[in-house]
Amino acid sequence: MGSDVWVGPWRPHRPRGPIAALYGGPGPKYKLPTNTGYFLHDPSRPRAPAFTFGVRLPTQQTSCGPGPSHLVPARMTVRGPDGTPAYSIYGRPRHAAPCLTPGPGRYFPELAENATYPSAPRHTIASRNWGTHAENQTPGPGTYTVPSLLGPRVIGKVSAPTYSICGRSAVGSFIEDLSKTPGPCAYHVVNPGIYKSRAPQFTMLARTSLPQDNTLNPGPAAYNVDQHRKPRGWSFGTRHSDYLARMVTDVDH
Repeated sequence: MGSDVWVGPWRPHRPRGPIAALYGGPGPKYKLPTNTGYFLHDPSRPRAPAFTFGVRLPTQQTSCGPGPSHLVPARMTVRGPDGTPAYSIYGRPRHAAPCLTPGPGRYFPELAENATYPSAPRHTIASRNWGTHAENQTPGPGTYTVPSLLGPRVIGKVSAPTYSICGRSAVGSFIEDLSKTPGPCAYHVVNPGIYKSRAPQFTMLARTSLPQDNTLNPGPAAYNVDQHRKPRGWSFGTRHSDYLARMVTDVDH
C-alpha cells in the first residue's frame, strides 16, 4: 500500500486507550425508558399531558323528574293557585273534653303586691324553737385547714426570699480544739512527677556476686604454653593424660 492512500500525517497505529467500537456489548438488552406515553416515561425528558377517551355512560333506568307528559294546572303560578279566596263548609266537630283551665276568678292579684311593688322592709318576731334538740352537725372553723402564708411555699402568693439561722459550727470557731488539728507531718508530699514533666530515673543495683561453684576447674597456672609450641603452627591446650597427671601431682602436694 502506497503512501498516497493516507491523507495527512495520520497513519495506522495502536490506540492509546480503549475504544468502545472495538468491543462487543450486550446490544439492546438494556432498554432505555420510553419517551412516549404518560406512564413509565423517561424522567430526564419533558412529559406532555395525556388525555384519554372515556367510555359511554350507562343509561339510567329510573327517571329523576317528571317528563313532558306531566301537566301543570293552568291556574297554578309560582306563588300558588291563581284566583279569589275559596271557602269550604266542614261538618260540626265533636265535643271535646271539658277544659280544666282556671278561670279569672281563681287569681288573686292583690296578694302579689310585695312581689310586684316596692315596699319597706318588714321584720317579724318568731317564737323560740324549743323542739329542736339535735346536735349541730356543721363543721367548725378548726375543721378546715388553711394553707400557711409564711415561708417560701405559699399557694397563689409571691414569696419573698427566706433565710435560716443555722447552729454554730465547731469547725473554725473559737471553741475549736486546735490540739486535735493535724500537723504538717500528717500530709503526704505529692510527687512532682505527677503534675510536672518527670525526668529520667535510674537505679543502682547491688553488686553481682561471683558464682559459687565447687567443681575443680583448672586455673591459669595449669596451662603451659611454651611446652607445647610447634614450629608449624600454634596450638593451645594440653593432653588429657598430661592434665590428669598434673592434677594428681597437685593434689598430692
